[in-house]
Amino acid sequence: MSDITVLVVDDDEEMLNLEVGALGRGGYKVESALTAKEALSKIKVSVPDLILLDVMLPDANGREVCAELSRDPLTQHVPVILVTAQDEEADIVDGLGLGAVDYITKPFSSKVLLARVQAALRQRAANPAASLDLIQREGLTINFGRHEVIAKDIPVDLTATEFKILALLAGRPGWVFDRYAIVDGVHGADYAVSDRSVDVQIGILRKKLGEVGANIETVRGVGYRYKG
Repeated sequence: MSDITVLVVDDDEEMLNLEVGALGRGGYKVESALTAKEALSKIKVSVPDLILLDVMLPDANGREVCAELSRDPLTQHVPVILVTAQDEEADIVDGLGLGAVDYITKPFSSKVLLARVQAALRQRAANPAASLDLIQREGLTINFGRHEVIAKDIPVDLTATEFKILALLAGRPGWVFDRYAIVDGVHGADYAVSDRSVDVQIGILRKKLGEVGANIETVRGVGYRYKG
């Protein structure tokens, strides 16, 4: 794990030191920041593999920072775990909806922290598209840096969710993803969404892709795959 870097952002220096120490003992390279501004400056220099982000920062709301990171092509594939003392369900749903892959409430143990970080990194590793700059299939190009999809030489305007679903499927052609795997790969574990919502999103995605959309195949009773 020595080649995996985690950026910890927390204005509570005692908590920051605990998190940095636990991650260091866990074998990770660790960078730290006390403010959102400092964190964003460090990210511009070197993009980490995962970000542990406190919600209550002195210069910004962590949820807003998370949303900004999820919109930026430079960081949109970096898993973000929000850390906060707030444990209301609405706060958790809000944070996950803004792009976080997980949500840890204070106080927590080092074991819980390491387990959550490992789970987020495993989820990222399970989606090969997350570490690619470009995916090219017959008639299809997905450019992560530009957040751009070209189908049969025609640019396709996709929402962030549609883009992630397409990247997930096209990243492993021939591999069958059930609806729960698609939700986990796009939104993170425990994200509340119905099977019907996934079906609707797939239908819209197929229409937007035109002829290329036929490559997204339905595996009856299981889920979906991109024809390989």
